[in-house]
Amino acid sequence: MTRIGKIPIPIPHGVAVTINRNEVTVKGPKGELKRMFSPDMAIKMEDGIVKITRPSDHRNHKALHGLTRSLINNMVMGVSNGFTRELAIEGVGYRAQVSGKDLVLNVGYSHPVVFEGSEHVSFEVDRTGRELKVHGIDKEFVGEIAARIRRTRPPEPYKGKGIRYKGEYVRRKDGKAGKK
Repeated sequence: MTRIGKIPIPIPHGVAVTINRNEVTVKGPKGELKRMFSPDMAIKMEDGIVKITRPSDHRNHKALHGLTRSLINNMVMGVSNGFTRELAIEGVGYRAQVSGKDLVLNVGYSHPVVFEGSEHVSFEVDRTGRELKVHGIDKEFVGEIAARIRRTRPPEPYKGKGIRYKGEYVRRKDGKAGKK
């Protein structure tokens, strides 16, 4: 059994962490993130290291301990390095392009699908229009946007057309069984 919650979180140079009871604010070179945590968890900063302690060994407190540590660590990593999700587009005529801050997908529908960009997320498309990157500082938000993009046209098992995560394996099926 791992003890994720007990691992201290080192704060890199250029990142400032402010703790106000159960509200944590992290500021860094890429932006600022703020989040409320359970009042049961004790969050303290000592010598450039954030430590989280739990009040008891109750099952819920153990779960919250590890969750709180992971969320704060993701906040620190996000404002210092950022997060990226890569997607690949497969299919004849399927492509993506960036128009201003917005992402425009042409994936076989009668209309283009538009995803609006914001200050929290940005899009990058290679010159072929087949590979797409979603950048941002909030790991949860970047993953959610990438999942929504994939959901517009998930990969299908017969021809493999659709939008998939880069490196994702899609199990292929045979076509008609009677054909020889």
